[in-house]
Amino acid sequence: MKLALFVLVLVGTVAVQTRCQVQTDSETTVHLPRQDVLVHAGWWESAVLYQLLPRSFHDSDGDGSGDLRGLLARFDHLIELGVTGICLGPVFRSPMRDGGYDVSDYRDIDPLYGSMGVLEELLERAHAAGLKVVLDFIPNHTSEQHEWFQKSVRKSEPYRDYYILRGGIEEEKEQDDVKEGGVPNNWQSLYHRAAWSRNVRGSEYYLHQFDTTEPDLNYRNAKVRQEMEDVMRFWLDRGVDGLRLMQVNHLYEDAQLRDEPLIEQKGSLSYENMNHLHTRDLLDNYILTFDWRTLFDEYTRAEVEGVKDHTKLMITSAYTGSLDGTLKWFGIGNRSGAHIAQNFGLLREITPNSRAEQFQRVIDGWLNGLPPNGVANWVLGNQDYRRVASRFGRERAAGLAMLCFTLPGTIFVYYGEEIGMEDNEAISWKQTQDPFGLNTNGTVYQQYSRDPTRTPFQWDNSNGWAGFSKTPKKTDPWLPVHGNYGVRNLAQEKSSNRSMFQLYRQLIAWHQQSVTLRYGSYQSFVLPDNVFAVLRSLLGEKEYATVLNLNSHAVTFNVSRVHKHARRASVAFTSLEGAHTVGESLQDIGNVALDGYETVILELSCGMAWRRAFKSLMVAAIAGLVCSNWVRLK
Repeated sequence: MKLALFVLVLVGTVAVQTRCQVQTDSETTVHLPRQDVLVHAGWWESAVLYQLLPRSFHDSDGDGSGDLRGLLARFDHLIELGVTGICLGPVFRSPMRDGGYDVSDYRDIDPLYGSMGVLEELLERAHAAGLKVVLDFIPNHTSEQHEWFQKSVRKSEPYRDYYILRGGIEEEKEQDDVKEGGVPNNWQSLYHRAAWSRNVRGSEYYLHQFDTTEPDLNYRNAKVRQEMEDVMRFWLDRGVDGLRLMQVNHLYEDAQLRDEPLIEQKGSLSYENMNHLHTRDLLDNYILTFDWRTLFDEYTRAEVEGVKDHTKLMITSAYTGSLDGTLKWFGIGNRSGAHIAQNFGLLREITPNSRAEQFQRVIDGWLNGLPPNGVANWVLGNQDYRRVASRFGRERAAGLAMLCFTLPGTIFVYYGEEIGMEDNEAISWKQTQDPFGLNTNGTVYQQYSRDPTRTPFQWDNSNGWAGFSKTPKKTDPWLPVHGNYGVRNLAQEKSSNRSMFQLYRQLIAWHQQSVTLRYGSYQSFVLPDNVFAVLRSLLGEKEYATVLNLNSHAVTFNVSRVHKHARRASVAFTSLEGAHTVGESLQDIGNVALDGYETVILELSCGMAWRRAFKSLMVAAIAGLVCSNWVRLK
């Protein structure tokens, strides 16, 4: 098996090198497969991870909030969809002032979701089905209701320095570094407030880079670092397959608490108008996560009977200020970092107005920047940004999904993307839960609230709750169900042969089964008339070209611009409302028509000369391996 795999990778590399020599299109970037990594790839490197918010997935008891029992009740959906793992949104005990990202106890499940026993049942069910379970983990801050913070503000040892506290002007009038009014410096939180709030028990201020209810932990304190390592071990010991570490680029701040410079000197004192030199992306953040990686590696090295790959997965999720800053999460020098540093390029940099050149820059920039241990991964949506179907429209959302599943690496699917769920813009100020919106006002909150992208999953058209709960009580769902649930729901999607759900299910199966996608080469093309294309090739295997028309009007393209040796092409996948059909054989590959915003994935066939070249390469590769092994044996 290893010999066959080595040969596949070898001939794939030769295919890339050969095509580089004959390809005439100058707008092409090639990403070579990494042979050493591919042969020993981890379970996550071609995974499809389904990111869900348990509060919005399914409600088992009619209280208006989804829970772990609800997830178990709908677990068959994940199996039918074909995903290989779950990224489970925060389930730790929390006052829910910030969607569970404000943790009051890292070692307990919030009663809103169930109990530790139910989580263990979920792990058992997932592992029996071959699915991995990764928990969202929030190390930057706790809830103000956490025992650590309560003891800290009471000045109880050893918790006194667990958080970043500074005395106010009433206590330290002589200190030069205390600004007028007692605030230590000009730092602002991401949640539209000053980053310092006064402790209600005294005159001290505590730092919070997010909501006022979420005080930042002090990682310059060795006890805090040890506490967090102990919590990670607590969950890894209980069988979770990994942790997704959220907002890790905010863990450390400038020890001198220096003011951050304004971008526009005469502009407002706001987070958006500040150059975050002292509160984000500090080198200390990376070093700490590299230390955490050694903890994860302890579990990887441990012997687990009967488990082929028992690696505990470490994911970093951080909106860093640059591509280079994101790639550093994989490691620096000889220090290893995350197994997966989440790549938000498609989510944050691609817009409805992006041209083919921008797609190429974002995708190829990531692939060409990856370090040897880096893993390509792709995200179209998450809990912080508008849903992809709302940003681009349903047809373009399908095309973007087709593009993502063509690219090498791990795919993250945000719950609801598989049925084309859209943002619920009808959520009123009174119904708003998200502090990112609530910290503004009733006039502008819709510009900031993330609630529209966190609404309940739409299972069917029943009971006014879209099947979110089978026994709804008088209490409304924690967020209103989108009004389009009557036509946009899973049951409706499953009843159609050409739907978003059917497309996702087929793409996931293709992504998991295709040798070409896992081991093949990658090329991208900016074609005439604002058309973007990707080619995945592995000599001796099926070759695929994904072609996106980024225009609202129809265009034509020539397949030979993507693959010079292609002689025939058939449609493997097509977006929802395009003119082409799956299985269609294209009659004229030199003049393929695409409707506005249509995307197709083509299976390409080459001439006899190309197949003869493959056979020759296979014979040469195998002969070389046999000779090499014979010499070693002698």
